[in-house]
Amino acid sequence: MGTHVIKMPDIGEGIAEVELSQWHVKVGDLVVEDQVLADVMTDKAMVDIPSPVHGKVIALGGQPGEVMAVGSVLISIEVEGAGNLKESAAPAPAATKEAPAAPKVEAAVESKPAAAAALRSAPVCQGPMVAREADERPLASPAVRKHALDLGIQLRLVRGTGPAGRVLHEDLDAYLAQGQSNASAPATAAYAQRHDEEQIQVIGMRRKIAQRMQDATQRAAHFSYVEEIDVTAIEELRAHLNEKHGASRGKLTLLPFLVRALVVALRDFPQMNARYDDEAQVITRLGAVHVGVATQSDVGLMVPVVRHAEARSLWDSAAEISRLANAARNGKASRDELSGSTITLSSLGALGGIVSTPVLNLPEVAIVGVNKIVERPMVVKGQVVIRKMMNLSSSFDHRVVDGMDAALFIQAIRGLIEQPATLFVE
Repeated sequence: MGTHVIKMPDIGEGIAEVELSQWHVKVGDLVVEDQVLADVMTDKAMVDIPSPVHGKVIALGGQPGEVMAVGSVLISIEVEGAGNLKESAAPAPAATKEAPAAPKVEAAVESKPAAAAALRSAPVCQGPMVAREADERPLASPAVRKHALDLGIQLRLVRGTGPAGRVLHEDLDAYLAQGQSNASAPATAAYAQRHDEEQIQVIGMRRKIAQRMQDATQRAAHFSYVEEIDVTAIEELRAHLNEKHGASRGKLTLLPFLVRALVVALRDFPQMNARYDDEAQVITRLGAVHVGVATQSDVGLMVPVVRHAEARSLWDSAAEISRLANAARNGKASRDELSGSTITLSSLGALGGIVSTPVLNLPEVAIVGVNKIVERPMVVKGQVVIRKMMNLSSSFDHRVVDGMDAALFIQAIRGLIEQPATLFVE
């Protein structure tokens, strides 16, 4: 038997160190070629590190949250063959983060008899309930943990079907369906005192988000501007287009209309479609409109980028927004898809509230926040009528953008949305 030492690979882009976000294996595990060993976090995205060999894990080179240099020892795997120590960098990760692949057991059987026998003997959980050690922390997002707590389910008893055994909302539903829940506790338990605590290490994507938010608020001189918009006409247009073309071209949400409004308004306000390098004291205005669309995922806020929005139709923008949002939520967005935006659109959808104060996505100088649509009585031409109203809550970098220009920019967007035909008048 020999030892194969895998070193932290050079991910590119001049990155000298990365953060070890999560292990998908532990000491003693049998692994096969191409199985995902760990997730590492760069400044831009999460990246999978696969195994280049079959074997048994004998040592891990770091702990989640640790920042590791490129070329440092990531993991040591015992392999069949001569006893010589072998070293290699992990295979270069693909640009797109794929979901961890299931181990190819049959391939291991053919090429690695000893490992195959051990793999065959490993227990396989068939039902929704799984036994873990009392101190073993199952993988799950904060939203899933809260859902389980609300349902009275112990996560360690739930079989996870997500990547690396991650527990998903669907797994909680399956657990309840099997009647394994302990949710039948007396109703008085809801009023019992609680003294439990949970400490959550800020690592991986959450650490990057925290760093970027702190950096943005410390470096930029934020100011916000809120404007009320009547979206009755554009909602009627959207419903008409969906009824006429939805089956063949796909359904339209409000977002592609807002992207179009940004594109048109930026023609008169190019200073909003810019990046500010505060170290070099240089403002770069861009002709291309690359719209970042803030998207919530299980690992935190991500901002995939709709590139060249100025060259896209409504349906093209809608399809690209949907594709990027799904990629971000599934952890499959590439580094290129998560970088390069020139202005950001932030929307909480139906949870959009009345007013928000979005934080700038540096080095951009403007972010447009979308609040929820509500029906309210409004006075139109002396008559009280019911209209669909929505607020735009937007933030700007006051080092670059003057207050008057910001107000005029949002007023231009308002005019385009309230008179939707002007979105398409050249």
